[in-house]
Amino acid sequence: MLTLLGVALFVALGSWQWRRGQEKAALFAAFDRGIAQAPVPLQQARGDADGVSYPHVTVRGYYAEPAYEYELENQVRDGRVGVMVYALFEPADGGAPLLVNRGFLAYAGGESRYPALPPLPRDKVTLSALYAPPPGAGLRLGGNGLAAQKFPKKMIYLDLAEISTDLDRTLDPRVLLTLPDTADGTAFVRQWRPEVFPPERHYGYALTWFTFAAVVVATFATLHWRKMPQ
Repeated sequence: MLTLLGVALFVALGSWQWRRGQEKAALFAAFDRGIAQAPVPLQQARGDADGVSYPHVTVRGYYAEPAYEYELENQVRDGRVGVMVYALFEPADGGAPLLVNRGFLAYAGGESRYPALPPLPRDKVTLSALYAPPPGAGLRLGGNGLAAQKFPKKMIYLDLAEISTDLDRTLDPRVLLTLPDTADGTAFVRQWRPEVFPPERHYGYALTWFTFAAVVVATFATLHWRKMPQ
């Protein structure tokens, strides 16, 4: 009985991880489709977007003045540690404001490790970006303490509800990921992928659980065979 329960548990865990891998594969495929597709107006994407879509959008508007920028700390790109820089953007059509991920900047040396932020455009701009879910917050050890900071404010996780409270504005539930071909002359690194485990990791976990199930079955069969009269 214990053997059957163990095998059933391992198979169930393996099947769950396999399904998670398939979900992540669909997510990455949707991300790639979003980058490749022709852009649509942000207002249209707001009505069509679902949990696994990353529509390529264009939107005209301006960055808020004064600059409301947030730095998401301890991000890694190509082995370098730094910050993701988010700025508040106001669409010209009057829709809900939203955060724009301007890109990644590595930590600097010297007394202040934080990089100097390139200035935001002061005139109206047209952005080409992916309309994406915000990154997961993960473990929230401590808090951001946004109210006690001056801009640009530092975050250890991104919580749109918390930022909405800090700004006293209702934000769009998604963010904009500025596309790599944006020619703004800045040093931002814009290499976007979904902020989740890749499908290969889930498939690896599934294989591990299935292997455990096979080992239990093989062990049971071997012991049972040895007990049989010869």
